[in-house]
Amino acid sequence: MLKAQCFAFLYLMFSLCTAQENYPKLTEIVTDNAKIFTEAQLEGLRAKLYQFESETTNQVVVLTINELGNETIEHYALEVFNQNKLGQEDKDNGILFLFSKLDREVRIEVGYGLESYITDAVASRIIRNTMIPRFKEEDYFEGIDLATEQIIEFLEDPEALAEFNKVIEAEGKISWWLKVIIGLFLIIFMTAGVFAFYKGYTAVIEILHGIFIGKLAVFRGVFMAASMLFLLLFGIVFMAVPIVFILLFLGFEDLLNRLINDLTWMLYVFPAFVVITLLLVIIKIKRNGKEDFKLSFFKSDKSYISKTFSASGTHSFGSSSGGSSSSSFSGGGGSSGGGGASGSW
Repeated sequence: MLKAQCFAFLYLMFSLCTAQENYPKLTEIVTDNAKIFTEAQLEGLRAKLYQFESETTNQVVVLTINELGNETIEHYALEVFNQNKLGQEDKDNGILFLFSKLDREVRIEVGYGLESYITDAVASRIIRNTMIPRFKEEDYFEGIDLATEQIIEFLEDPEALAEFNKVIEAEGKISWWLKVIIGLFLIIFMTAGVFAFYKGYTAVIEILHGIFIGKLAVFRGVFMAASMLFLLLFGIVFMAVPIVFILLFLGFEDLLNRLINDLTWMLYVFPAFVVITLLLVIIKIKRNGKEDFKLSFFKSDKSYISKTFSASGTHSFGSSSGGSSSSSFSGGGGSSGGGGASGSW
């Protein structure tokens, strides 16, 4: 019985780990798994995209699905794109339209070779102005058809693309006085965030230092450190706001979407933060020379606490802190590195 339960558990875990690896294998230039097109719409869209491919070798591929499951649309689109090798191997000139009906999300994934033409900003504006308004009216075919028409036009007509980019640039222009005001607010936010983070971080280091040399009781130190974490979080938020604005201003909207939708990067940042903090505490102890590593769970050195920490829980450190239409479709061997844009409605 126990063996059967273990086998069932292992099988379940294996299924969960491999389920997301089963991405659609595309055999048509338009694959309508979500059933949002009529037969006539499907055949017309396929004919247009096959003709464009035969004339230019560029592959504009459409895939509709019902839902993404537990994945982000960015990761799903990238995997579908690269596993089906969209575009030509020596040109990487593929573009994938991924539409997820139940998630109400859409993405334009762009191959390496076309990223200089269909930039993230171009793809984002197509999604925002052409696709989303029609998707809100549940006119899915019209939104996708017009968006593919725009992509084709921009790849065939450099002047049309240049005019489109001028519009994007005009939308992004901000008057100098507004830039000054925004800049001042960002500086204030950043300064407040850096100051709060510095105060909280150096306090945590001093608290850990007191714990590791046995001058500060573990239980008391844990509560003191927990109170400092609020100051740390306050500082991080105030530092993050200006960074987000700067990234948006520089056109890194897609990067922000990836960071927000896929939080796995935190699995690396948090352990690194903990390790660096512990190393700084160890360096502090070693540098003092006369201190030994020991722990006291309940008893604190009152003279050490009164000398190091004030009644408000802050402390003085001096210089002791530190920091840092046919079915012959197939991909041609192209790849994508994640360029493009996503949107939701």
